[in-house]
Formats: sequence, structure tokens, C-alpha cells
Amino acid sequence: MSGPHAELTYRTSVRDANAAGDVHGGWILKLLDDAAVIAATRHCRTRVVTAAVDGVRFRQPVNVGDILSFRASVNAAWRTSMEVGVRVEAENTIADTTTHVLTAYLTMVALDGEGSTTKVPELEIDGPDASRRRQEAQLRRDIRLAAPENLHQLHAALRADTARELVP
Repeated sequence: MSGPHAELTYRTSVRDANAAGDVHGGWILKLLDDAAVIAATRHCRTRVVTAAVDGVRFRQPVNVGDILSFRASVNAAWRTSMEVGVRVEAENTIADTTTHVLTAYLTMVALDGEGSTTKVPELEIDGPDASRRRQEAQLRRDIRLAAPENLHQLHAALRADTARELVP
């Protein structure tokens, strides 16, 4: 993992369970946010707040007793905000299996001592993976900030990029 990042590990227990007996999704989101805050703070060395979370979709439930791993990485930095991607995996140590629970992208905003937005340092990009993550972050940001009437143009550009990648 390159650039500012954070890794958080948490052993789930009965106190984390929801009414269905699985780990409560809200608790997972709280820990996900904690990992994102750590990575963002390491990058900008100031207080940060969560401004947005893009499309959280749980791929599967997490069982009580699973060990959760949160891997957070700053993907892109703009003037006062940055995107942090967080991958969450659940490990069942008895069965010796690890599964991908979710990936989420959080927009974090840097604040100064008075609570006003402050400038974020540029993100050093080192390697093709970091470059790809920055490009994808920029596209997500463009879609998030686009006026509704411009969304169809962004989606068309995305489809064109994807089609070019599929051509042998």
C-alpha cells in the first residue's frame, strides 16, 4: 500500500451483534470511518471530518467472532478534501477463510484549528496502481459534483473508457 494509509484490526463479539445475530452494519461503518480518518490525518496532519461516503454495499454478512481488517489508503487529494478508499475483510480463524465484506470511498475534508476548511498537501503518486486509484477517485468526484444534467456525459465517458480497455 503506497501513500498515507491505515490498517485497523478488530475482533467482533456478541456486543457487536444486531437482531439477526450478525455484526451490526453500523458498527462496521463506524470502524471504517475510523480507518479513513487515520489515513487522512496522516496525509494532511490536521483534523479531518467525513463529508461523504460513496455507495456502501455489503457483499455478505459478518459473523460474530470474525476478525475484521480495514485497509485505508488516500487515493487522491484536492484543495481541501481527499478521497480515502477502505477495503474491509472478515477472517474466520476457525475455518481459515477470509472474505471481502465491502469497499467504500470516503470524502474527507481537512479543518484548521478554528474549524474552517484548510488546504490539503498534494499526494505523491508512486506507481501505476496509485495512478489508477487517483484517476478513479477523480471520476467519482466528477460524478459526485456534477450537475444532474451533466451526469449522462460523464457516464458516456466512463462507458467509452471501459470499452477501450476491453479491446484486445
